[in-house]
Amino acid sequence: MAGHSKWANIQHRKGRQDAARSKLFSKLSKEITVAAKMGDPDPEKNPRLRLAVKEAKSQSVPKDVIDRAIKKSVAGEGDEYEEIRYEGYGPNGVAVIVEAMTDNRNRTASNVRSTFSKNGGNLGETGSVGFMFDRKGEVSYPASAGDADAVFEAAIEAGAEDVESSEEGHIIWCEDTDLNDVSGALEAALGESTSTKLIWKPTTTTEMDLDGMEKLMKLVDALEDDDDVQRVTTNFEASDEVMEQL
Repeated sequence: MAGHSKWANIQHRKGRQDAARSKLFSKLSKEITVAAKMGDPDPEKNPRLRLAVKEAKSQSVPKDVIDRAIKKSVAGEGDEYEEIRYEGYGPNGVAVIVEAMTDNRNRTASNVRSTFSKNGGNLGETGSVGFMFDRKGEVSYPASAGDADAVFEAAIEAGAEDVESSEEGHIIWCEDTDLNDVSGALEAALGESTSTKLIWKPTTTTEMDLDGMEKLMKLVDALEDDDDVQRVTTNFEASDEVMEQL
């Protein structure tokens, strides 16, 4: 299993404290406000907003928080955010992509660079690791959505490219530009997804031992603690034995 999906499982096992959950809600709300400002405030007429709202709901963000985030855009409230992507290397040379939304590019760049250097990493130029990932749409379903064959058939019918099924659930990938249409077709066939979002999917991975994984988790946690950072993706690969020891 590639690093991006294993990382989600690690985060789930670690559990989310109230402070971390509050931070997650804040980041999802920011994405909703930015998406609404960039297009129509009606999710049905704005694919990016629809996906942002869908992802927020999957993370149990309260309806009033979602509505408030959309109203901010309609009222012209809130800061103007710029989307920036940073790329670099973590422990053992693992590739790291950091996606941020900021109202102060200098502050964010300085903080991200400092976090990399303090945690055994190295911030690189844009494009330094991006070639090791493909931009894809990802839709996740619980195992209860159906058996592997049924989910695969529904995914292909919906226009998806690939499916990974395990005891923990199903992960479906599609072209990034097809995510809105594919997720809608899947919802009609399989019901509500547990997650629908754009991701960076690794095309090559870096094998990590236990020590490397512990250092990587420290780096990613530190990056995600930054209010300007929306999400962090790596291309790690680790054995089941290493994963069990984390």
